[in-house]
Amino acid sequence: MSAVSRSRLIAAAILAIFVYGMIASIAGTIVPDVSKRFGLTPEQIGNVFLAQAIGLIIASVSVGPLLDNKGKKTGLLLGFLLIVIALFALPNSTGYFMILPFMLVLGLGSGIVVTAANALVSDISEARRASTLNLLNLFFGLGGLATPFIGANLLNHNTIALCYLIAGLAAATLIFHVSTPMPAPTGERGFRFSEAGPLLGRPALFLLSLLLFLYVACEVGVWNWLPKHLEAQGIAPGTALNILSLGFALGLLLGRVVVSRILYSVPAATVTLVAAFLMALTTYGMLQTGNASLAAILVFLAGVSMAPVFPTTLAMVGDAFPRMTSTAMGIAITSGWIGLAVSSRIIGAIAGTDPARIKTALLVLPAFSVLMIVVNLAVRPMLKAKHTVAATA
Repeated sequence: MSAVSRSRLIAAAILAIFVYGMIASIAGTIVPDVSKRFGLTPEQIGNVFLAQAIGLIIASVSVGPLLDNKGKKTGLLLGFLLIVIALFALPNSTGYFMILPFMLVLGLGSGIVVTAANALVSDISEARRASTLNLLNLFFGLGGLATPFIGANLLNHNTIALCYLIAGLAAATLIFHVSTPMPAPTGERGFRFSEAGPLLGRPALFLLSLLLFLYVACEVGVWNWLPKHLEAQGIAPGTALNILSLGFALGLLLGRVVVSRILYSVPAATVTLVAAFLMALTTYGMLQTGNASLAAILVFLAGVSMAPVFPTTLAMVGDAFPRMTSTAMGIAITSGWIGLAVSSRIIGAIAGTDPARIKTALLVLPAFSVLMIVVNLAVRPMLKAKHTVAATA
């Protein structure tokens, strides 16, 4: 690639991940207002998140052949078109049963965008995949920070204006991608069901996929449920959103900046093991206080702890499966989105109709973090033999 085309591709990927970061935190940002407007119970809120998760799962399973045959540019354009449609439609919803299909479409668009953007960056810098993916995904943290911060401080909890604002940014990104030349389809990568069977027979991919399943369940649990939990502890709505943005999202952002350098000298498996241990401590701690200042500190530390897990685990998948990288990544990412669906459903079901029970339901987060430690310890010996695995792939 020329220097100009390379920098343009990086800018396109950064914009895509930034907007996706804004979308990832939009549900948790608008839910407190939407639940009041339409009288939604925690269980119904869980179904709203589930609809988005189903869209993400469908997209991650099906987008591989599209990227393979038509190229990443086609995938990014389709994804952002669906996002724009969903975000302009959501503010015009009149109730629970209209919100569900729009969230499904939002999940479809988001799943296509995140898969295509990560695959694009993985192609740009294969030699330092883990570090590069962490640097890219710090813009996810920046987008996640922006949405609740803007909603609480600039738009005064106006969820309609917030949806329109992000829709406008998504439309601008769509236009930028239209004018950006991207590599032609390779015909070599993508999620192929014919290849999924042999890959799933490899314990390393199963365990790495399980790691993403558990991690995404934890991260999305914070994005979607933390504001409601903090409000139930007596913290003001604006303060709760600021804790989500200036606490959790900022922690994700700064953590990925720091870990991108650490990964030059520390193995990815060790980084994710330490992260899982710290996640267990911080997510449990943040649920034990109703003090806004202490909650903000603990939520920030939880964000720092979680920062490296998603991009670093994807890099571990790419390193372990160099011949069918996108197929393996597609399986792992799909597992992550299933984690999103399961956690939302579990948390909503445990909370039931009582917002005060969200605290108990969110104990899923430290429990899943402990399971991540177990999975990491199990997969480490397999990753040491990655060159043998690659040779037989």
